[in-house]
Amino acid sequence: MPSSSGIIRHARRPCGWIAPGPAPAAPVEQRDAWPQAGEDLCYLTGEWRILQRVGGHRWSLDDLVTAWVAATERRAAPPDRILDLGSGIGAVLLMLAWRFPRARLVGIEAQAVSLDLARRSLLWNGAADRCEMRLGDFRDPATLPERRAFELITGTPPYLPRGTATESPRIQWGPCHIEHRGGIEAYCHAAAGALAPHGWFVSCAGGGQGARVETAATAAALMITRRVDVIPRAGKNVLFSVYVMRPPGAGERLHVEPPLIVRDAAGQRTDRFRALRSQMGMPP
Repeated sequence: MPSSSGIIRHARRPCGWIAPGPAPAAPVEQRDAWPQAGEDLCYLTGEWRILQRVGGHRWSLDDLVTAWVAATERRAAPPDRILDLGSGIGAVLLMLAWRFPRARLVGIEAQAVSLDLARRSLLWNGAADRCEMRLGDFRDPATLPERRAFELITGTPPYLPRGTATESPRIQWGPCHIEHRGGIEAYCHAAAGALAPHGWFVSCAGGGQGARVETAATAAALMITRRVDVIPRAGKNVLFSVYVMRPPGAGERLHVEPPLIVRDAAGQRTDRFRALRSQMGMPP
């Protein structure tokens, strides 16, 4: 095993639990894929792992639920091409690459430090040959020249317009939470141009931003067909929602699912959230 100056996290799993899905490449000779100083290598989905900055932006619940909604939407018709807008460290991209092992994926990220982590995570998991990470702003046609090319597009936009919150000075955090390069409106516009005629766009937005998402979808000529509200603990307000959007089609209507409650009043994971984790290759 190559020496590593970063942290390699151990798996926290129930006795007897076996990770499903395709195994990673375990690139013992790929030194660049191992965590460097200030980084850790953590389990993500199945046996796949993700590189993250210690004290930087890390994968989160909105990444998991967005990837799960996208995966369940395309379960019956696995996509050949997937696009992830504003990929960050690549959590959603990695989960979908694990879930759809035959798909080819493109991720676009504007922060070089996050892009580097995503590329090395793909290398670690043996998915670099079918996953491309691009450095740039997806609003720039030179970064996203494809038109009507992707059957599935995902995005986890920042939720806060500039000037509405104090920006964290920690590495990566600012643009991950504050809309430096646009919010849901920019994501909808970019997705609409790159989405195949029968494709799906799956994105999240902060709790209470439903009207804003509807306006953004309408402006991009997209129709919201599914919404999943996520409540972190029983009795709390909606933390965020995940939306499925498509080009308008005959007979399609909005389906609002019962809220996904992550933890019950006692703080234990709910059966529904345990099932979600199981479907995404995580121990329940």
